[in-house]
Amino acid sequence: MNRRQMLIGAGALAAGAAAFGFLRTGSMAGYEAAVAAARATLSERPELKDFVRYATLAANGHNTQPWRFRLADDRIAILPDFARRTPVVDPDDHHLFVSLGCAAENLALAAAAHGRKGNLRFEPDGTGSVVFEFARAPAEHSILFDAIPKRQSTRADYDGRPVTTADLEALAAAARVPGIDLVLVTDRQQVERMLDLVIAGNSAQMGDPAFVRELKDWLRFNPRQALETGDGLFSAASDNPTAPAWLGGLMFDLVFRSATENDKYAGHLRSSAGIAIFVSERDDKDHWMRAGRACQRFALQATALGLKHAFINQPVEVASLRPQLAGLAGTPGRRPDIVMRFGYGPILPFSPRRPVDAVFAAS
Repeated sequence: MNRRQMLIGAGALAAGAAAFGFLRTGSMAGYEAAVAAARATLSERPELKDFVRYATLAANGHNTQPWRFRLADDRIAILPDFARRTPVVDPDDHHLFVSLGCAAENLALAAAAHGRKGNLRFEPDGTGSVVFEFARAPAEHSILFDAIPKRQSTRADYDGRPVTTADLEALAAAARVPGIDLVLVTDRQQVERMLDLVIAGNSAQMGDPAFVRELKDWLRFNPRQALETGDGLFSAASDNPTAPAWLGGLMFDLVFRSATENDKYAGHLRSSAGIAIFVSERDDKDHWMRAGRACQRFALQATALGLKHAFINQPVEVASLRPQLAGLAGTPGRRPDIVMRFGYGPILPFSPRRPVDAVFAAS
């Protein structure tokens, strides 16, 4: 029995248990209604908390949403929430600060679309916060802003169709952020080289019990669990069946194996149109944040073009593989920040988000 068959069997068992009244897993209809409310378009005159809601729709590692927002009349500060860090997969908080950059870019786009274009800066005072200072300017509506509530990380096979040269140029143009280089890989031999690195990284991570435990802590196996926490990796959003939490955890322990995960990633990469590698000029928190801005802009442009994307960061997360990844990207001696695959793929359920009121920091 393969991994998918076992998961489908788990889903069937879960449905039977729920029918007998042993369990309540919630409904996908209720989940989708809650998600739709979190992704509702902004009104013509949004409040500051509405800008924050759009910021929280940004990409972030493990969907931990590692941010807090502090509001003032002329600015919004985005602070790292170290209580939501993932110390095994991200020991130096690199992904955490990339996530802050993703949220900051959403915030800047939303403000600009409503006549409040401003400036983003990384605070050098040791707080690790990103500050957006509002200004007044004519509204700058953009297709990137329109894509914010539609963007999702689509962890599924794509259909293999290539992306046109014009669309590749649009993706590269959207992702231009000072201090960040983008390398697009579409050559199939190079994609296979990347697959070798992903499989090597995945095998190393799967062999680390601490990594597996940390990942499991952020898994959400059913709609009710996903809505209660408002965070984490919801099974349906990863093209897997839902199950009661106890059963999902049991099946995870039974089927989460290196060989099956490697096969999954092979299908994911080989069905993708290409790979985007983001590399900073400097290895510091400011540039990690900038890498987040660049990859968020790339993801939004991809969404606007009808493309899907997903992170494949194993060669970034396993430090011993970074030199090989940098060599493949043509940036030897530098630390790659983010790897994303892209292509044409299915629409899956969106990941959950915490309520806006839960992400505010004390003044």
